[in-house]
Amino acid sequence: MSKQRLVVIGGDAGGMSAAAQARRLDEELEIVVLEQGRDTSYSACGIPYWIGGLVDSREDLVARTPAEHRERGLVVHTCTRATGIDLEAGRVTSHDGRTFDYDTLLVATGGRPTRPPIDGLDAPGVFGVHRLDDGDAIRAWIADLPAGAPAVVMGGGYIGLEMAEMLQTRGLDVTVVLADPLPMGLLDADMGERVCAAMREQGMTVHTDQAVREVLLDDAGTARGVRTDQGSYEARVVVLGLGMGPEARLAADAGLGIGVTGGIDVDATMRSRTHDNAFAAGDCVQTYHRLTGEPAHVALGTHANKQGRVAGSVIAGRPARFAGVLGTALTKVGGLEIGRTGLCTTQAEAAGFAFRHETIEATTRAGYYPGAEDLAVKLIAEEGSGRLLGAQVVGGAGAGKRIDVLATAIWAGMTADELAGSDISYAPPFSPTYDAVSVAARVVSRTERG
Repeated sequence: MSKQRLVVIGGDAGGMSAAAQARRLDEELEIVVLEQGRDTSYSACGIPYWIGGLVDSREDLVARTPAEHRERGLVVHTCTRATGIDLEAGRVTSHDGRTFDYDTLLVATGGRPTRPPIDGLDAPGVFGVHRLDDGDAIRAWIADLPAGAPAVVMGGGYIGLEMAEMLQTRGLDVTVVLADPLPMGLLDADMGERVCAAMREQGMTVHTDQAVREVLLDDAGTARGVRTDQGSYEARVVVLGLGMGPEARLAADAGLGIGVTGGIDVDATMRSRTHDNAFAAGDCVQTYHRLTGEPAHVALGTHANKQGRVAGSVIAGRPARFAGVLGTALTKVGGLEIGRTGLCTTQAEAAGFAFRHETIEATTRAGYYPGAEDLAVKLIAEEGSGRLLGAQVVGGAGAGKRIDVLATAIWAGMTADELAGSDISYAPPFSPTYDAVSVAARVVSRTERG
């Protein structure tokens, strides 16, 4: 019998984790990877820090090169863009006319940055932050700008905040322009206001409720600013941080089922719901929220790697399932750390939960210990049962990773009362006697008891 062949479209987190896992479990399986760029297994999340000079080189962001994957028995074709999938014939066509037959297909085409229909968005001096080549281009562009040159960041999500901080680190005068009322739209307003205040205290200009209508160009056609309905803002570089949607156009054109979020519709084994021999993983797929059971799309490398590992396991014959998402995420701007998990109050309300929420103020260390900084923890719990539904943390150094304790508690279905009574560590360099997590849980459980 001839060898079975797996063809993987996409050579980053979802695709390569699937390929690597399938190779570990099945040494006989032929695995062919098509990657449209020249890099594999790279950290897109690290691009802002490379631009800011905190990461030395492009190579530092590559976990495993194409050559290293080939040494492990994978056939990797870089600079090869898949342009068509024939699901009935089991064949993928690339941009240069080559064809690749498969027995099993894994689509891992990643995410697609949001690009609204704005005049001038394709002009020189306007950049997205998606691939390593984007990082190269931004680094080269800002290298020639003088200190204090104006920069505009469009958007206030994770990438927007990180790029604003890193451009400021590089000596540019940063303006952040948001269509939303506050940065970090997945935070509740009271927590988003803390983020906005910290950005301004750090010296950034923040314009909220102002959608960009046009990128302004100079006589040479190069970006020189942006225009909103409220005003125009000068820029020698414009960076897009408007979020990420699923890149599922290739799959949709082929006839793979697409979900309500625009991502490829897969079950918990990452198998397409419409075609048994097709799988998908990473930012191109639709997953589900662990608390609501509703379809969700969350573009994060953590999920992409987990989904790829599940798909690779199932393809190689080992049972595995992806357990959903809570939307846990963490970032920083300047000295402020920002974490969130589960549902914010607007999401909890939309999902039909009756809930209570409390926000407490605390410090990252014992108040008398040097370096103690302020932090706030917000907890959301279901009314009646006390089950934890969501959490947000905003504060100084050491605050952010507390979100992982809260995410674990929500994942496990704990109540606020159970979390308040749990054995959380204490030492003055790390927390007050009662950590902010415990205090917040106790306050919410007390409120629940009335």
